[in-house]
Amino acid sequence: MKKQALVDVKNLSVIFGKFYAVRDVSFRVNSGEIFGFLGANGAGKTTTIRVLCGLLPASRGDVTIYGHKFVPGQENVIKQMVGYMSQRFTLYNELSVRENFDFAASLRGLDHDWYMQRRSSLLKFIGFEHDLQTIVRDLPGGIKQEVALCVALLHDPKIIFLDEPTAGVAPRSRVRFWRLIKKLAADGKTVFVTTHYMDEAENCHRIALMRAGELIAIDSPAQLKKKTFGDTLYNFTPRVKNPPMPAADVLDICEPYGRHYHIRFRDGVDVPAEIRRHRRHFEITKISPSLEDVFIRLVEGANR
Repeated sequence: MKKQALVDVKNLSVIFGKFYAVRDVSFRVNSGEIFGFLGANGAGKTTTIRVLCGLLPASRGDVTIYGHKFVPGQENVIKQMVGYMSQRFTLYNELSVRENFDFAASLRGLDHDWYMQRRSSLLKFIGFEHDLQTIVRDLPGGIKQEVALCVALLHDPKIIFLDEPTAGVAPRSRVRFWRLIKKLAADGKTVFVTTHYMDEAENCHRIALMRAGELIAIDSPAQLKKKTFGDTLYNFTPRVKNPPMPAADVLDICEPYGRHYHIRFRDGVDVPAEIRRHRRHFEITKISPSLEDVFIRLVEGANR
């Protein structure tokens, strides 16, 4: 059965004066999908999310959220259907966990009995074991982000936008947080997430890459790697100091990774001969490309 597209963006542009923060972007996101949004700082990710949350009007194009088009003056219709969690300002640090929940519920105008049941269900969902009177600033970073996720989900939105949700969180807490994201998707929620952690992005069903306000690629992690590198990526580790590198005219990609180099030869090059030529100076292994390789190649590479 074909999944329903809950987010439908067509030719979206956001213009500030003469500056295009987002230029002619189109994509669709399905129900139950974990959709990654990657790009360098200033690529237009957060601006796009703000439009999809009803916080910023589009300069051009159409945005449809759960069957409702973004219409100026009717942004609250969109806001009621989405949840938004930012890395910076989601919870009030000086308030208790209970007070943060109560405040969010009052802003949403939630029925008290329904709210109490929903809060209990969400806290059970994350396995929250602290006192609700705990001041938010006293919570561990990972737990604080999980509580922030619950607050964003309090009104039971169909779509949840997570903008750098695990920035600055310990690796173990990041793994736990992503287990929660997968549970949400399994329950039919659509999760739209930005992250700078490439290992996290591997968990997404599809990924959109943005550069300078434009959408430059969109596909599953596996397909992005295959389309970008095929099956021909090599890791070169120097055996000696300042080894002679392969000639530029045989290289398609040569990216430094610490003391290593990730190399792809141009099509038509006699790769076995090149490897034999350089084995004296390098330890050479064939490797599978990572999303970090894709990101560097497409977002930060020479073609930008």
